Amino acid sequence: MTTLIIAAACLFDETGRLLLVRKRNTQAFMLPGGKAEPGEDAITALTRELQEELNLSLAAHALQPLGQFRAAAANEADTWIDASVFQARLAHDVSAAAELEELRWLAPGDVPPDTLAPLLREHVLPLLWPADH
Repeated sequence: MTTLIIAAACLFDETGRLLLVRKRNTQAFMLPGGKAEPGEDAITALTRELQEELNLSLAAHALQPLGQFRAAAANEADTWIDASVFQARLAHDVSAAAELEELRWLAPGDVPPDTLAPLLREHVLPLLWPADH
């Protein structure tokens, strides 16, 4: 089994909705973020990925740690992820760039899509919205 080190962000709009993203040629909705490059810490990796994927520039101090989680990778067989997850408020709209094909907003109380990545389904949503799950 392979383990990928990733950093991901729970990005919330002004109404408290959570941003989900889907990469091109995949089915799973996940948090924005991605793999750390060799030598990158989680914050550096995440700010780079957010810039690439969403054209979003967030200062490191805007990202608050949510936790460290281990889950099955959504799009890679026989692979686990060790994810450093952060949260932040979005000050403006974002749009899909790089390998992202689709953005979707999930509000508290919404029924999540069946195609949620394991990290979201098993760890993040139960932590963010425990009453809903």
